[in-house]
Amino acid sequence: MNGVETSASTTADAAARPAFLVLDTESVPDGRLIGLIKYGSENLGPEEAIARFQAEARERSATGSDFLPVTFQYPVAICVLRIGADFKLQKLTCLDAPQFRTREMVQDFWKGLSQLSEKTPPQLVTFNGRGFDLPLLELAAFRYACPARSYFRGSRKRFDSYGHLDLMDWLTNYGACRLAGGLNLLSKLLGKPGKMEIAGDQVYELHRAGKLQEINDYCLFDTLDTYFVFLRTRLLTGELTLEQEQERVRHAKQFLSGKTAEFPALSDYLANWGDWQAWP
Repeated sequence: MNGVETSASTTADAAARPAFLVLDTESVPDGRLIGLIKYGSENLGPEEAIARFQAEARERSATGSDFLPVTFQYPVAICVLRIGADFKLQKLTCLDAPQFRTREMVQDFWKGLSQLSEKTPPQLVTFNGRGFDLPLLELAAFRYACPARSYFRGSRKRFDSYGHLDLMDWLTNYGACRLAGGLNLLSKLLGKPGKMEIAGDQVYELHRAGKLQEINDYCLFDTLDTYFVFLRTRLLTGELTLEQEQERVRHAKQFLSGKTAEFPALSDYLANWGDWQAWP
């Protein structure tokens, strides 16, 4: 292989590597862990321990929420979008499909991130990832002994996380205001589906019913919504013009349309698709 061919191959390889990884997770309470930590002397079963802890959470919550701390949860869905340096969607993955086994998806995530980080590490993009998704995955790495040298050596600063853009932090000036409506609101402002038939507070009951595919479909939808919000923030920073942003959106729609055989639930997402139209 001559020098020109080597250079072309290197350029093509660099172009194929993702510059960004947009990710989202879904999780459920760990009843065994809750029983050990909260009710160690009472010999409660996992579901009973979760129900007790959720009831206590509702009593303490001003809104009646029974959401439990991330430290007592484990992932049941991890979806990742690979995004190029040109901000175009390259690939979408729901880890360990169709089994969706927690240990395997966690191991796949950290192994994949480590491999991608050997050359030019991609930037992680999340919505509330600093407050939830990354702590969830980090604690899962601790549980399953998953090494990720580059990540864990560079991610311990609170507001300067290693290669991570949390869009909720970015849009709220690190919590200076409350983003009421969250990702759903931002998605619908962009004409994208946002929340449809499932919401986050239904994940535990879906998991109890064994509906892992439905959970992962929901997770994938949130990951896609996060991507479109990411594109709009890159317009705000001047990295994309409006014409370029809308071209990436059209490219994504075409890409997703070609993936419906592999991801049947994308048909529902596309059926609820809308184009951006600002009002009033």
